Amino acid sequence: MRHLRHGVLGTAVLVAAACSPAPSASVVAPVVSVVVTGLDSPVDVADAGDGSDRLFVAEQAGRIRIVRGGALGDRPFLDITGRIASGGERGLLGITFHPDYPTDPRLFVDYTDRDGNTVVSSFRVSPTDPDAADADGEVILLRVAQPFANHNGGGVGFGPDGMLYIALGDGGSAGDPQGNGQRLDTLLAKILRIDVDGTPSGGNAYAIPKDNPFVAVDGARPEIWLTGLRNPWRFRFDSGTGDLWIGDVGQGRWEEIDVSRRGVGGLDYGWNRMEGFHCFEPADGCDQTGLTLPVAEYGHDLGCAVIGGVVVRDPRQGRLDGRYLFGDACRDNLWLMDPTGEGRREPVIAAHLGRTLSSIGETEDGVVYATSLGAGELLRISGPGG
Repeated sequence: MRHLRHGVLGTAVLVAAACSPAPSASVVAPVVSVVVTGLDSPVDVADAGDGSDRLFVAEQAGRIRIVRGGALGDRPFLDITGRIASGGERGLLGITFHPDYPTDPRLFVDYTDRDGNTVVSSFRVSPTDPDAADADGEVILLRVAQPFANHNGGGVGFGPDGMLYIALGDGGSAGDPQGNGQRLDTLLAKILRIDVDGTPSGGNAYAIPKDNPFVAVDGARPEIWLTGLRNPWRFRFDSGTGDLWIGDVGQGRWEEIDVSRRGVGGLDYGWNRMEGFHCFEPADGCDQTGLTLPVAEYGHDLGCAVIGGVVVRDPRQGRLDGRYLFGDACRDNLWLMDPTGEGRREPVIAAHLGRTLSSIGETEDGVVYATSLGAGELLRISGPGG
């Protein structure tokens, strides 16, 4: 039997989907273990990269919790619930630490403010208490008006180039009624790339990297790195290659996985001309000129909201090492895929988790963790014996 929940992606989440096909025998079956329970709608997990053996879990309502040694701390690392509109697809949606942390003690977050707009801002960790960030020291980097309540994106992360990347959905409703996916004069339906360490310019609280692809394009927003995305809820960089992997949540039929190889910007993934490998508007004969097609897709018979994951880089995980791992917010499928080479490939279902996912992340030494919004759990995913 399947049970329905309303998830952060605005979908009817199917928990414990017993009718899913069996895992493929051709791939390793990952081992999933529960690290902590009792989290309140966890949506993201991050590692500070400071060797402290701490994990930081973002709860949708606006708190960041610390997990250390398999135990959930009582005191929030950061609590900004009073600034956030939470529920449905809104809330505290993404967290990441500066790559030079703790030398640079900044934490970066993406959240929905009380007016329904996307805010990306930084907070500093206390110099006297590494388990507390200063809620009063917020520096707002970016505020983006959201025309509708859904498709906010929400992922934030630093690339191997030290730039901050930010994922924004198409603004919501259905079918991209404003055409934001194919416009360059808006930040919606994009992945942005900004320099939080450079000298701010143009009235911004950040610098624009000079090698961003649309810096010299008349009428285009210079922050844009990638375009043509519907709702890139989760993206991660491959720690081995620097490639950027994106799970883009689909409309009515198809979920897709996109990739931008290291240092390659300016790609257009096709929304709303295309959904996955298929024409969307128009339904037939759409112009695919200049578009970058996904590397994989799956239909809504197997899920309804892709949760982009990580390329596992941990030799301790055996055959799981070197595979791209991702999930879904509506079905309990855990997928694996070969990330090497070009062209389309078919992901395989490697495991059924007994719960749906909201994010997948990794620590500095390659250990993979995931959050389950509906179950309120932090999970560890490993290969047999890993």
